[in-house]
Amino acid sequence: MGYPTIFPTGTLRYDKEKAWNGYTLFPSSRGALLIDMDGNEVQRWAGLGGFPNKLLPGGYVLGTSGTRNSKYAFQDQLDLIQVDWDGNIVWKFDRTELVADPGKEPQWQARQHHDFQREGSSTGYYAPGAEPCVDGGKTLILTHENLYNHEITDKLLIDDKIIETDWEGNILWSWRASDHFNELGFDEAAKNVLFRNPGLHGEAGGDWMHINSISTLGPNHWYEEGDRRFHPDNIIFDARNSNILAIISKETGKIVWRVGPDYNENEATKKLGWIIGQHHLHMIPRGLPGEGNLLVFDNGGYGGYGNPNPGSPTGNNNALRDYTRVLEFNPVTLEIVWQYTPLEAGFLLFTDASKFYSSYISAAQRLPNGNTLITEGSDGHLLEVTPEHEIVWEYINPYFHKIAGKFTNNMIYRAYRVPYEWVPQLEKPQETSIEPVDVESFRVPGAPVGKGKGKTTVIEGIDPERIPMTGSKDKEDEDDVQIDFCVASVKKSELEKINRKNVIKSENT
Repeated sequence: MGYPTIFPTGTLRYDKEKAWNGYTLFPSSRGALLIDMDGNEVQRWAGLGGFPNKLLPGGYVLGTSGTRNSKYAFQDQLDLIQVDWDGNIVWKFDRTELVADPGKEPQWQARQHHDFQREGSSTGYYAPGAEPCVDGGKTLILTHENLYNHEITDKLLIDDKIIETDWEGNILWSWRASDHFNELGFDEAAKNVLFRNPGLHGEAGGDWMHINSISTLGPNHWYEEGDRRFHPDNIIFDARNSNILAIISKETGKIVWRVGPDYNENEATKKLGWIIGQHHLHMIPRGLPGEGNLLVFDNGGYGGYGNPNPGSPTGNNNALRDYTRVLEFNPVTLEIVWQYTPLEAGFLLFTDASKFYSSYISAAQRLPNGNTLITEGSDGHLLEVTPEHEIVWEYINPYFHKIAGKFTNNMIYRAYRVPYEWVPQLEKPQETSIEPVDVESFRVPGAPVGKGKGKTTVIEGIDPERIPMTGSKDKEDEDDVQIDFCVASVKKSELEKINRKNVIKSENT
Protein backbone atom coordinates (compact mmCIF):
# COMPACT_ATOMS: atom_id res chain seq x y z
CA MET A 1 0.00 0.00 0.00
CA GLY A 2 1.33 3.44 -0.90
CA TYR A 3 0.95 6.39 1.46
CA PRO A 4 0.89 10.13 0.78
CA THR A 5 3.80 12.12 2.18
CA ILE A 6 1.44 14.71 3.70
CA PHE A 7 -1.59 13.79 5.80
CA PRO A 8 -3.41 15.08 8.89
CA THR A 9 -2.27 14.02 12.36
CA GLY A 10 -3.80 14.22 15.82
CA THR A 11 -7.44 13.34 16.40
CA LEU A 12 -9.20 12.81 13.07
CA ARG A 13 -12.66 11.94 14.34
CA TYR A 14 -14.39 11.65 17.70
CA ASP A 15 -17.96 10.84 18.72
CA LYS A 16 -18.13 11.69 22.41
CA GLU A 17 -21.48 9.92 22.82
CA LYS A 18 -20.27 6.58 21.48
CA ALA A 19 -16.62 6.53 22.61
CA TRP A 20 -15.40 5.47 26.05
CA ASN A 21 -13.93 8.76 27.20
CA GLY A 22 -10.66 9.02 29.09
CA TYR A 23 -6.97 9.74 28.63
CA THR A 24 -4.77 7.77 26.22
CA LEU A 25 -1.11 7.03 27.00
CA PHE A 26 1.47 5.92 24.46
CA PRO A 27 5.26 6.01 23.96
CA SER A 28 6.37 8.58 21.41
CA SER A 29 9.66 9.94 20.11
CA ARG A 30 9.22 12.77 22.66
CA GLY A 31 8.66 10.54 25.68
CA ALA A 32 5.58 9.08 27.34
CA LEU A 33 2.66 11.12 25.99
CA LEU A 34 -0.76 11.51 27.60
CA ILE A 35 -3.57 12.95 25.46
CA ASP A 36 -7.28 13.65 25.92
CA MET A 37 -9.97 12.56 23.48
CA ASP A 38 -9.62 15.71 21.37
CA GLY A 39 -5.89 15.08 21.01
CA ASN A 40 -4.73 17.77 23.42
CA GLU A 41 -1.39 16.83 24.98
CA VAL A 42 -2.04 17.08 28.71
CA GLN A 43 1.26 15.63 29.99
CA ARG A 44 4.56 14.44 28.57
CA TRP A 45 7.24 12.68 30.58
CA ALA A 46 10.18 13.80 28.43
CA GLY A 47 12.75 11.13 27.63
CA LEU A 48 10.84 8.34 29.37
CA GLY A 49 10.92 5.30 27.13
CA GLY A 50 8.07 2.87 26.94
CA PHE A 51 8.23 -0.82 26.13
CA PRO A 52 5.38 -0.13 26.83
CA ASN A 53 4.39 2.81 29.05
CA LYS A 54 1.63 2.09 31.56
CA LEU A 55 -0.29 4.58 33.67
CA LEU A 56 -1.17 3.78 37.28
CA PRO A 57 -3.86 5.41 39.44
CA GLY A 58 -2.66 8.71 40.88
CA GLY A 59 -0.87 9.88 37.75
CA TYR A 60 2.11 7.53 38.04
CA VAL A 61 3.67 6.12 34.90
CA LEU A 62 5.96 3.14 34.28
CA GLY A 63 8.68 3.13 31.65
CA THR A 64 12.42 2.91 31.10
CA SER A 65 15.35 5.34 31.18
CA GLY A 66 17.52 3.75 28.49
CA THR A 67 18.36 0.90 26.13
CA ARG A 68 21.40 -1.36 25.98
CA ASN A 69 23.80 -1.23 23.01
CA SER A 70 22.14 -3.24 20.22
CA LYS A 71 25.44 -4.80 19.15
CA TYR A 72 25.46 -6.99 22.23
CA ALA A 73 21.74 -7.27 22.96
CA PHE A 74 18.40 -7.14 21.22
CA GLN A 75 15.82 -4.70 22.61
CA ASP A 76 17.16 -4.89 26.18
CA GLN A 77 16.11 -2.02 28.45
CA LEU A 78 18.48 -0.89 31.19
CA ASP A 79 15.80 -0.63 33.86
CA LEU A 80 12.12 -0.41 34.63
CA ILE A 81 11.11 2.70 36.58
CA GLN A 82 7.98 4.25 38.05
CA VAL A 83 7.79 8.05 38.09
CA ASP A 84 5.21 10.35 39.63
CA TRP A 85 3.35 13.18 37.91
CA ASP A 86 6.31 15.51 38.41
CA GLY A 87 8.87 13.05 37.05
CA ASN A 88 10.36 11.89 40.35
CA ILE A 89 11.51 8.26 40.34
CA VAL A 90 9.64 6.44 43.11
CA TRP A 91 10.57 2.86 42.16
CA LYS A 92 13.27 1.25 40.07
CA PHE A 93 14.27 -2.27 39.08
CA ASP A 94 17.55 -3.10 37.33
CA ARG A 95 18.74 -6.27 39.08
CA THR A 96 18.12 -9.01 36.55
CA GLU A 97 21.75 -9.38 35.53
CA LEU A 98 25.17 -7.79 36.05
CA VAL A 99 26.14 -7.08 32.45
CA ALA A 100 29.75 -6.56 31.29
CA ASP A 101 29.67 -5.43 27.65
CA PRO A 102 33.07 -4.95 25.93
CA GLY A 103 34.60 -1.61 26.79
CA LYS A 104 32.06 -0.93 29.55
CA GLU A 105 32.15 -1.22 33.31
CA PRO A 106 29.88 -4.00 34.63
CA GLN A 107 26.37 -2.63 35.13
CA TRP A 108 23.24 -4.05 36.68
CA GLN A 109 20.47 -4.10 34.11
CA ALA A 110 16.82 -5.15 33.98
CA ARG A 111 17.06 -6.54 30.42
CA GLN A 112 13.31 -5.88 30.32
CA HIS A 113 11.59 -6.01 26.95
CA HIS A 114 8.06 -5.78 25.54
CA ASP A 115 5.97 -6.13 28.69
CA PHE A 116 5.52 -6.08 32.46
CA GLN A 117 2.60 -6.13 34.87
CA ARG A 118 2.13 -4.65 38.32
CA GLU A 119 0.17 -6.66 40.87
CA GLY A 120 -3.50 -5.75 41.19
CA SER A 121 -4.31 -5.67 37.48
CA SER A 122 -4.37 -8.85 35.42
CA THR A 123 -3.69 -7.18 32.08
CA GLY A 124 -2.10 -3.86 32.93
CA TYR A 125 -5.10 -1.95 31.64
CA TYR A 126 -8.22 -0.61 33.26
CA ALA A 127 -10.98 -2.96 34.39
CA PRO A 128 -13.65 -2.11 36.96
CA GLY A 129 -12.63 -3.11 40.47
CA ALA A 130 -9.03 -4.00 39.59
CA GLU A 131 -6.39 -1.36 40.24
CA PRO A 132 -2.64 -1.92 39.99
CA CYS A 133 -0.58 -1.21 43.12
CA VAL A 134 1.26 2.11 43.16
CA ASP A 135 3.36 1.93 46.35
CA GLY A 136 4.04 -1.77 46.76
CA GLY A 137 3.19 -5.16 45.35
CA LYS A 138 4.86 -7.58 42.98
CA THR A 139 5.85 -6.87 39.39
CA LEU A 140 5.92 -9.45 36.62
CA ILE A 141 8.67 -8.57 34.11
CA LEU A 142 9.56 -10.04 30.72
CA THR A 143 13.37 -10.18 30.40
CA HIS A 144 16.15 -11.74 28.34
CA GLU A 145 18.85 -14.25 29.22
CA ASN A 146 21.62 -15.43 26.89
CA LEU A 147 22.37 -19.14 26.99
CA TYR A 148 23.13 -22.26 24.98
CA ASN A 149 20.61 -25.08 24.68
CA HIS A 150 21.94 -27.77 22.35
CA GLU A 151 18.55 -29.43 22.18
CA ILE A 152 17.48 -26.36 20.15
CA THR A 153 20.69 -25.23 18.39
CA ASP A 154 24.45 -24.98 18.77
CA LYS A 155 24.21 -21.18 18.52
CA LEU A 156 23.85 -18.60 21.29
CA LEU A 157 20.23 -17.93 22.13
CA ILE A 158 18.47 -14.80 23.34
CA ASP A 159 16.07 -16.65 25.61
CA ASP A 160 12.86 -15.14 26.97
CA LYS A 161 12.67 -15.19 30.74
CA ILE A 162 9.77 -14.11 32.95
CA ILE A 163 10.57 -13.01 36.48
CA GLU A 164 8.47 -11.82 39.39
CA THR A 165 9.96 -9.30 41.82
CA ASP A 166 8.82 -7.74 45.06
CA TRP A 167 8.84 -3.98 45.72
CA GLU A 168 12.43 -4.20 47.01
CA GLY A 169 13.65 -5.85 43.80
CA ASN A 170 14.09 -9.41 45.06
CA ILE A 171 13.39 -12.02 42.38
CA LEU A 172 10.72 -14.37 43.75
CA TRP A 173 9.93 -16.55 40.73
CA SER A 174 11.33 -17.13 37.24
CA TRP A 175 10.58 -19.10 34.08
CA ARG A 176 12.64 -19.65 30.89
CA ALA A 177 11.16 -20.56 27.52
CA SER A 178 14.03 -22.83 26.47
CA ASP A 179 13.40 -25.13 29.44
CA HIS A 180 10.06 -26.02 27.84
CA PHE A 181 11.14 -26.56 24.24
CA ASN A 182 9.47 -29.96 23.97
CA GLU A 183 6.13 -28.55 25.19
CA LEU A 184 5.89 -25.96 22.40
CA GLY A 185 4.67 -28.16 19.54
CA PHE A 186 7.45 -27.71 16.98
CA ASP A 187 7.48 -30.41 14.29
CA GLU A 188 10.69 -31.87 12.81
CA ALA A 189 10.80 -29.36 9.95
CA ALA A 190 10.55 -26.44 12.40
CA LYS A 191 13.21 -27.95 14.68
CA ASN A 192 15.54 -28.34 11.70
CA VAL A 193 15.13 -24.68 10.72
CA LEU A 194 15.55 -23.53 14.32
CA PHE A 195 18.80 -25.47 14.64
CA ARG A 196 20.26 -23.78 11.55
CA ASN A 197 18.99 -20.25 12.26
CA PRO A 198 17.11 -19.51 15.49
CA GLY A 199 16.34 -15.89 14.54
CA LEU A 200 19.94 -14.68 14.72
CA HIS A 201 20.80 -11.04 15.46
CA GLY A 202 24.57 -10.97 15.05
CA GLU A 203 26.59 -11.14 18.27
CA ALA A 204 23.43 -10.71 20.33
CA GLY A 205 22.28 -14.27 19.56
CA GLY A 206 19.13 -15.98 18.29
CA ASP A 207 15.79 -14.42 19.22
CA TRP A 208 14.11 -17.77 18.65
CA MET A 209 10.73 -17.13 20.36
CA HIS A 210 10.40 -13.34 20.70
CA ILE A 211 7.75 -13.29 23.42
CA ASN A 212 6.14 -9.86 23.35
CA SER A 213 3.27 -10.02 25.82
CA ILE A 214 2.80 -11.44 29.32
CA SER A 215 0.03 -11.11 31.88
CA THR A 216 -1.75 -13.14 34.52
CA LEU A 217 -5.18 -14.45 33.65
CA GLY A 218 -6.90 -12.99 36.68
CA PRO A 219 -10.29 -14.16 38.02
CA ASN A 220 -12.32 -15.85 35.27
CA HIS A 221 -15.36 -18.07 34.88
CA TRP A 222 -13.42 -20.88 33.16
CA TYR A 223 -11.49 -21.63 36.34
CA GLU A 224 -14.58 -21.22 38.51
CA GLU A 225 -16.30 -23.79 36.27
CA GLY A 226 -13.50 -26.27 37.00
CA ASP A 227 -10.93 -25.82 34.21
CA ARG A 228 -7.63 -25.60 36.08
CA ARG A 229 -5.72 -24.49 32.99
CA PHE A 230 -7.15 -21.06 33.62
CA HIS A 231 -6.04 -20.58 37.23
CA PRO A 232 -6.05 -16.81 37.92
CA ASP A 233 -2.32 -16.87 38.73
CA ASN A 234 -1.37 -18.59 35.48
CA ILE A 235 0.50 -16.50 32.92
CA ILE A 236 -0.53 -16.06 29.28
CA PHE A 237 2.00 -15.10 26.63
CA ASP A 238 2.49 -14.94 22.90
CA ALA A 239 5.67 -15.39 20.85
CA ARG A 240 5.68 -13.61 17.49
CA ASN A 241 8.67 -15.36 15.87
CA SER A 242 7.17 -18.80 16.46
CA ASN A 243 3.44 -17.95 16.08
CA ILE A 244 2.76 -19.51 19.50
CA LEU A 245 0.07 -18.50 22.01
CA ALA A 246 0.29 -20.25 25.38
CA ILE A 247 -0.52 -20.31 29.09
CA ILE A 248 2.03 -21.24 31.78
CA SER A 249 1.08 -22.88 35.06
CA LYS A 250 2.45 -20.56 37.74
CA GLU A 251 2.69 -23.53 40.10
CA THR A 252 4.56 -26.00 37.86
CA GLY A 253 5.97 -23.87 35.03
CA LYS A 254 4.51 -26.25 32.45
CA ILE A 255 2.61 -25.17 29.34
CA VAL A 256 -1.03 -26.05 30.10
CA TRP A 257 -2.71 -24.44 27.06
CA ARG A 258 -1.30 -23.72 23.62
CA VAL A 259 -2.38 -22.64 20.14
CA GLY A 260 0.18 -22.80 17.31
CA PRO A 261 2.75 -23.03 15.93
CA ASP A 262 0.91 -25.31 13.45
CA TYR A 263 -2.59 -24.01 12.72
CA ASN A 264 -3.38 -27.05 10.59
CA GLU A 265 -3.13 -29.12 13.76
CA ASN A 266 -6.88 -29.78 14.08
CA GLU A 267 -10.24 -28.59 12.81
CA ALA A 268 -10.59 -25.94 15.54
CA THR A 269 -7.25 -24.29 14.72
CA LYS A 270 -7.98 -24.50 10.98
CA LYS A 271 -11.22 -22.62 11.57
CA LEU A 272 -9.47 -20.05 13.77
CA GLY A 273 -6.99 -19.50 10.94
CA TRP A 274 -3.26 -18.87 11.03
CA ILE A 275 -2.20 -16.36 13.66
CA ILE A 276 1.07 -14.83 12.47
CA GLY A 277 3.51 -12.43 14.12
CA GLN A 278 0.91 -11.59 16.77
CA HIS A 279 1.08 -9.13 19.69
CA HIS A 280 -0.67 -8.39 22.98
CA LEU A 281 -2.46 -11.67 23.62
CA HIS A 282 -4.40 -11.50 26.90
CA MET A 283 -7.57 -12.64 28.60
CA ILE A 284 -10.23 -9.93 28.74
CA PRO A 285 -10.47 -9.07 32.45
CA ARG A 286 -13.50 -9.58 34.65
CA GLY A 287 -15.90 -6.66 34.55
CA LEU A 288 -15.41 -5.94 30.84
CA PRO A 289 -17.60 -7.11 27.94
CA GLY A 290 -16.23 -10.40 26.63
CA GLU A 291 -14.59 -11.27 29.97
CA GLY A 292 -12.81 -14.62 29.80
CA ASN A 293 -12.31 -14.54 26.04
CA LEU A 294 -8.86 -13.99 24.55
CA LEU A 295 -8.02 -10.82 22.64
CA VAL A 296 -5.04 -10.64 20.29
CA PHE A 297 -3.67 -8.38 17.57
CA ASP A 298 -2.94 -10.89 14.80
CA ASN A 299 -0.43 -8.85 12.82
CA GLY A 300 0.13 -10.99 9.77
CA GLY A 301 3.39 -10.24 8.02
CA TYR A 302 5.68 -13.16 8.62
CA GLY A 303 6.58 -15.62 11.36
CA GLY A 304 7.17 -19.23 12.20
CA TYR A 305 9.56 -22.02 11.27
CA GLY A 306 8.96 -24.92 8.90
CA ASN A 307 9.22 -26.24 5.39
CA PRO A 308 10.65 -23.76 2.84
CA ASN A 309 8.29 -22.15 0.33
CA PRO A 310 8.64 -19.48 -2.39
CA GLY A 311 8.22 -16.72 0.17
CA SER A 312 10.67 -18.33 2.59
CA PRO A 313 13.51 -20.21 0.88
CA THR A 314 15.17 -21.06 4.22
CA GLY A 315 12.06 -21.99 6.20
CA ASN A 316 12.54 -19.04 8.58
CA ASN A 317 9.38 -16.92 8.77
CA ASN A 318 7.64 -19.38 6.51
CA ALA A 319 4.07 -18.26 7.31
CA LEU A 320 3.11 -15.14 5.35
CA ARG A 321 0.03 -12.90 5.20
CA ASP A 322 -0.27 -9.25 4.18
CA TYR A 323 -3.11 -8.06 6.39
CA THR A 324 -4.04 -7.76 10.04
CA ARG A 325 -6.82 -9.23 12.17
CA VAL A 326 -7.92 -8.27 15.68
CA LEU A 327 -9.45 -11.42 17.16
CA GLU A 328 -11.56 -12.15 20.22
CA PHE A 329 -11.99 -15.88 20.62
CA ASN A 330 -13.14 -18.52 23.08
CA PRO A 331 -10.07 -20.17 24.67
CA VAL A 332 -11.83 -23.54 25.02
CA THR A 333 -13.51 -23.98 21.63
CA LEU A 334 -11.24 -21.51 19.74
CA GLU A 335 -14.38 -20.10 18.13
CA ILE A 336 -14.07 -16.47 16.98
CA VAL A 337 -16.49 -14.31 18.97
CA TRP A 338 -15.63 -10.92 17.45
CA GLN A 339 -13.09 -9.64 14.98
CA TYR A 340 -11.89 -6.57 13.14
CA THR A 341 -10.32 -7.34 9.80
CA PRO A 342 -9.96 -5.44 6.50
CA LEU A 343 -13.49 -6.58 5.64
CA GLU A 344 -14.97 -5.07 8.81
CA ALA A 345 -12.80 -1.99 8.22
CA GLY A 346 -14.73 -1.46 5.01
CA PHE A 347 -12.33 -2.56 2.29
CA LEU A 348 -14.17 -4.17 -0.57
CA LEU A 349 -11.94 -7.02 -1.67
CA PHE A 350 -9.28 -9.17 -0.04
CA THR A 351 -6.81 -7.59 -2.48
CA ASP A 352 -7.23 -4.33 -0.52
CA ALA A 353 -6.48 -6.06 2.77
CA SER A 354 -3.15 -4.31 3.27
CA LYS A 355 -5.07 -1.11 4.05
CA PHE A 356 -5.56 -2.45 7.58
CA TYR A 357 -2.14 -3.84 8.31
CA SER A 358 0.64 -3.52 10.85
CA SER A 359 3.24 -6.26 10.47
CA TYR A 360 4.95 -5.42 13.77
CA ILE A 361 4.19 -4.05 17.29
CA SER A 362 0.47 -3.10 17.92
CA ALA A 363 -2.23 -4.00 20.44
CA ALA A 364 -5.92 -4.15 21.32
CA GLN A 365 -7.71 -3.15 24.55
CA ARG A 366 -11.31 -3.94 25.48
CA LEU A 367 -13.08 -0.89 26.93
CA PRO A 368 -15.90 -0.90 29.54
CA ASN A 369 -18.59 0.08 27.02
CA GLY A 370 -17.72 -2.85 24.74
CA ASN A 371 -15.63 -0.82 22.29
CA THR A 372 -12.08 -1.88 21.43
CA LEU A 373 -9.08 0.45 21.31
CA ILE A 374 -6.79 -0.74 18.52
CA THR A 375 -3.15 0.25 18.12
CA GLU A 376 -2.24 -0.16 14.45
CA GLY A 377 1.29 0.49 15.54
CA SER A 378 3.48 0.67 12.45
CA ASP A 379 1.49 3.66 11.15
CA GLY A 380 1.12 5.43 14.51
CA HIS A 381 -2.62 4.88 14.07
CA LEU A 382 -5.05 4.51 16.98
CA LEU A 383 -8.73 3.79 16.52
CA GLU A 384 -11.61 2.96 18.80
CA VAL A 385 -14.28 0.80 17.21
CA THR A 386 -17.70 -0.30 18.44
CA PRO A 387 -18.81 -3.94 18.49
CA GLU A 388 -20.51 -3.14 15.17
CA HIS A 389 -17.13 -1.97 13.77
CA GLU A 390 -17.95 1.73 13.64
CA ILE A 391 -14.94 3.99 14.20
CA VAL A 392 -15.84 6.45 16.97
CA TRP A 393 -12.35 7.83 17.70
CA GLU A 394 -9.30 7.96 15.48
CA TYR A 395 -5.86 9.47 16.03
CA ILE A 396 -2.53 9.59 14.20
CA ASN A 397 0.70 10.18 16.12
CA PRO A 398 2.19 13.53 15.00
CA TYR A 399 5.68 12.76 16.31
CA PHE A 400 8.13 11.00 14.01
CA HIS A 401 11.34 9.19 14.90
CA LYS A 402 14.29 10.69 13.03
CA ILE A 403 17.51 9.07 11.87
CA ALA A 404 20.28 11.22 10.37
CA GLY A 405 17.88 14.16 10.32
CA LYS A 406 15.30 12.38 8.16
CA PHE A 407 11.76 11.35 8.99
CA THR A 408 11.38 7.63 9.43
CA ASN A 409 8.10 6.65 11.10
CA ASN A 410 5.61 7.60 13.78
CA MET A 411 5.17 4.10 15.18
CA ILE A 412 3.33 3.48 18.45
CA TYR A 413 4.32 0.31 20.28
CA ARG A 414 1.16 0.05 22.38
CA ALA A 415 -1.45 2.54 23.63
CA TYR A 416 -3.70 2.37 26.70
CA ARG A 417 -6.92 4.20 27.58
CA VAL A 418 -7.38 5.05 31.27
CA PRO A 419 -10.26 6.70 33.17
CA TYR A 420 -10.09 10.39 34.02
CA GLU A 421 -10.07 9.65 37.75
CA TRP A 422 -6.68 7.94 37.47
CA VAL A 423 -5.19 11.39 36.86
CA PRO A 424 -6.37 13.56 39.79
CA GLN A 425 -3.81 16.25 38.87
CA LEU A 426 -6.04 17.33 35.96
CA GLU A 427 -9.57 18.63 35.77
CA LYS A 428 -11.81 16.56 33.55
CA PRO A 429 -11.41 18.04 30.06
CA GLN A 430 -14.17 19.52 27.95
CA GLU A 431 -15.15 16.88 25.42
CA THR A 432 -15.92 18.13 21.92
CA SER A 433 -16.91 15.75 19.16
CA ILE A 434 -14.90 16.02 15.94
CA GLU A 435 -16.68 15.32 12.68
CA PRO A 436 -14.46 13.59 10.10
CA VAL A 437 -13.67 15.74 7.10
CA ASP A 438 -14.91 14.84 3.62
CA VAL A 439 -11.71 13.43 2.14
CA GLU A 440 -13.02 13.94 -1.39
CA SER A 441 -12.95 17.71 -0.96
CA PHE A 442 -10.23 18.09 1.68
CA ARG A 443 -7.25 20.11 0.43
CA VAL A 444 -4.20 21.64 2.09
CA PRO A 445 -4.32 25.44 2.49
CA GLY A 446 -3.74 27.21 -0.83
CA ALA A 447 -4.68 24.24 -3.00
CA PRO A 448 -7.81 24.67 -5.16
CA VAL A 449 -10.90 22.63 -4.38
CA GLY A 450 -11.42 20.57 -7.51
CA LYS A 451 -14.34 18.33 -6.59
CA GLY A 452 -17.40 19.22 -8.67
CA LYS A 453 -15.85 22.45 -9.96
CA GLY A 454 -14.79 21.39 -13.44
CA LYS A 455 -16.75 21.03 -16.66
CA THR A 456 -19.02 17.97 -16.83
CA THR A 457 -19.68 16.26 -20.15
CA VAL A 458 -22.64 13.89 -20.50
CA ILE A 459 -22.04 11.06 -23.00
CA GLU A 460 -24.96 10.05 -25.18
CA GLY A 461 -26.50 6.76 -24.21
CA ILE A 462 -24.71 6.50 -20.82
CA ASP A 463 -26.51 7.08 -17.54
CA PRO A 464 -24.45 9.78 -15.76
CA GLU A 465 -25.57 8.42 -12.37
CA ARG A 466 -24.24 4.93 -13.07
CA ILE A 467 -20.74 4.42 -11.72
CA PRO A 468 -19.16 1.27 -13.26
CA MET A 469 -16.48 0.85 -10.59
CA THR A 470 -18.92 0.74 -7.70
CA GLY A 471 -22.23 -0.53 -9.03
CA SER A 472 -25.43 0.12 -10.90
CA LYS A 473 -28.08 2.60 -9.82
CA ASP A 474 -30.88 0.42 -11.24
CA LYS A 475 -33.36 -0.61 -8.58
CA GLU A 476 -33.45 -4.26 -9.59
CA ASP A 477 -29.69 -4.74 -9.29
CA GLU A 478 -28.72 -2.14 -6.69
CA ASP A 479 -27.23 -4.97 -4.66
CA ASP A 480 -24.82 -5.83 -7.49
CA VAL A 481 -21.22 -4.71 -7.48
CA GLN A 482 -19.42 -4.44 -10.82
CA ILE A 483 -15.65 -4.30 -10.75
CA ASP A 484 -14.21 -3.56 -14.18
CA PHE A 485 -10.89 -5.24 -13.48
CA CYS A 486 -12.47 -8.47 -12.23
CA VAL A 487 -13.78 -11.30 -14.35
CA ALA A 488 -17.36 -11.10 -13.10
CA SER A 489 -19.85 -9.08 -11.11
CA VAL A 490 -20.80 -10.45 -7.72
CA LYS A 491 -23.45 -9.61 -5.20
CA LYS A 492 -22.47 -7.88 -1.98
CA SER A 493 -23.94 -10.79 -0.06
CA GLU A 494 -21.38 -13.05 -1.76
CA LEU A 495 -18.37 -10.81 -1.10
CA GLU A 496 -17.92 -11.91 2.47
CA LYS A 497 -18.00 -15.58 1.41
CA ILE A 498 -15.41 -14.90 -1.29
CA ASN A 499 -13.17 -12.99 1.07
CA ARG A 500 -13.45 -15.60 3.78
CA LYS A 501 -12.56 -18.37 1.30
CA ASN A 502 -9.51 -16.46 0.13
CA VAL A 503 -8.51 -15.75 3.71
CA ILE A 504 -8.78 -19.41 4.63
CA LYS A 505 -6.96 -20.44 1.45
CA SER A 506 -4.10 -18.02 2.04
CA GLU A 507 -3.76 -18.99 5.68
CA ASN A 508 -3.72 -22.71 4.96
CA THR A 509 -1.19 -22.39 2.15
